[in-house]
Amino acid sequence: MTEQLISQTIIPGDIRLLRDLYKRVAELAHDPVMEERRQSWLKLASLERTRPMILAELGGVLDETVPLSSLRCQEEWARDLERGLRTLIFQAEQVGDDFVIEPWINIRWDIDMGDYGVEIKETWADNAGKLASRKWDSPIKDLDRDLDKLRFRELRVNRERTLAWQVFMEEQFGDILPTRIRGSHWWTTGMTMTLLFLVGLDRLMMAMYDNPQGMHRLMAFLRDEFNHFLDWFEREGLLTLNNENDYVGSGSQGYTRELPQPDWQAGDPVRVRDLWGLSESQETVGISPAMFEEFVFQYQVPVIERFGLCYYGCCEPVHKRIEIIKRLPNLRKVSVSPWCDEEYMADALGNDYVYCRKPNPALISTPDWNEDILREDIRRTLQIRGDAPLEFAMKDVHTLSDKPWRLGRWVQLAREV
Repeated sequence: MTEQLISQTIIPGDIRLLRDLYKRVAELAHDPVMEERRQSWLKLASLERTRPMILAELGGVLDETVPLSSLRCQEEWARDLERGLRTLIFQAEQVGDDFVIEPWINIRWDIDMGDYGVEIKETWADNAGKLASRKWDSPIKDLDRDLDKLRFRELRVNRERTLAWQVFMEEQFGDILPTRIRGSHWWTTGMTMTLLFLVGLDRLMMAMYDNPQGMHRLMAFLRDEFNHFLDWFEREGLLTLNNENDYVGSGSQGYTRELPQPDWQAGDPVRVRDLWGLSESQETVGISPAMFEEFVFQYQVPVIERFGLCYYGCCEPVHKRIEIIKRLPNLRKVSVSPWCDEEYMADALGNDYVYCRKPNPALISTPDWNEDILREDIRRTLQIRGDAPLEFAMKDVHTLSDKPWRLGRWVQLAREV
């Protein structure tokens, strides 16, 4: 019955290979270094004195670090698991950053996210299987005429399939690592990415000037829709905690002693206020702080303030709007992207927030490899930030020039500096 529900072909060789990989992950999870990292992340989130934390993401360079050609499983579902496990092992053994491996197998709820009632047609350029540019046809051509086409997303969960998959994973691998249902189903609450897809960048920029009332109507819809979205997850009991090695913000770990809230008891449904949330607005870097506050921030606040703790920012340079962002009562971590004024951000954040530094990924991506430049880049941030709460995240890396050792070497250099 379980195999029928999950509709997978089971090949004994795949199971044996996956079991060996899970055993290695279990060994890594119980390495004493993981506990030291946990405690350091907990101190950082509490703004206590601790060493700078270091992360290096593999997501954009899997074709170079864990290529499909390296996989040995036959069935697609098994290959997906294999790649995930090999990625964890590569991160621990070859990168050696402060990512923590927890001794669990996480299962996500099987959820259909629905749509906004309109079709967004995307076209990708051909780039020999690598990351490429894309364009899309935004369905909202006229704010006054087309807004009524939008609707709230109709969400559905397949509990039977999710639980059957958990039973299957428990039967096959539960003696190595226990399973649990855990994982988020969104990344950002910022809404401007959705706004961009619905309206288009040119139309978005002009509408704030030509049709401000229409823009306010659209942003109010997106605010209300996202709150409806969160309400559904909360009402259905599908939220899970993100206070461990969960990906939070735009490149951080979720470890904190402050979540869930003190009144939450183990076994209780998780609420939005028990979670970390992320807000950002990369798509509006071309507007003034005043326009950001009017057309974006005031609509983000009623969503992001529902969370227990907040991380703000991603690739956008937030230094020109940080004084607005600091009004968030639950703000704890702030992204300092390669385009930020580091000195200004260090002064603005002080000891009250975690300074989440994102070094420029071009430093490890281009054919030229210069360790003196890498050291100086890290040293400059350390000098600017001093002893205040600090984490590094080397992210948005889309090539290592076919030299997968570079991520681990960057981590070594950061630790040395």
